Amino acid sequence: MKGKEWYQQETVVESYEDKRFSRGGGRLTDQLEKEAVGEALAPVGDKKILEIACGTGRFSVMLAQQGADVVGLDISAPMLGEGRAKAREAGVDDHLEFMRGDAARLPFPDDHFDAVFAIRFFHLADTPEEYLREMARVSKRQVVFETYNRSSGRSLYNWALPMGSRLYSRREVDGMLDAAKLRLVDETHEFVVPFGLYRKLPGGVAKAFRRVEEAVDRTPLGDRLASISYWNATVE
Repeated sequence: MKGKEWYQQETVVESYEDKRFSRGGGRLTDQLEKEAVGEALAPVGDKKILEIACGTGRFSVMLAQQGADVVGLDISAPMLGEGRAKAREAGVDDHLEFMRGDAARLPFPDDHFDAVFAIRFFHLADTPEEYLREMARVSKRQVVFETYNRSSGRSLYNWALPMGSRLYSRREVDGMLDAAKLRLVDETHEFVVPFGLYRKLPGGVAKAFRRVEEAVDRTPLGDRLASISYWNATVE
């Protein structure tokens, strides 16, 4: 798994959300990602949900606030510590449990959750098929995950990133779904402008870029140029 050591550094965790989601374009991408997760999993009330690679718990806390019982799993103890503090502050720690663990060997029995999801995870995966099979194994119904797209503009600069990212073709995603015995029920393709760029933009400029993106989304090129895809599947 790429970034395994990096995400466990205390200094990285301390500034993780502040650098990525607290201002300008980062705040906008945080909002848009939360909307995508919420729409994919809705309705979440009384559902038992597992988040893989939950990080500091920004999605897990949101879902617990909406009435779900959530388990957030991550490899990074410092990230989980931030998540627990956030859950206590939001008053949802009685509906949210954080666990340290390996996504390739989930410590849960078959069909344990109503839904399992992973966001900003599969671009770091060294054995994505293995992870997706585990997610499907512990879910009764639904699996939601996200991939970075090989045909997008991200492929032009991916090599220059410190850890790089795994980029996926549609054929690879279909193969992973088949191997995990999952049936795709919905897909959403977003961010013609990669959100790494969004984070560097002032809020007003980011919103202007977003309006352009929405116009492109309404054309036949929208899905093809999107840098991120959200896949919503059901267990067969």
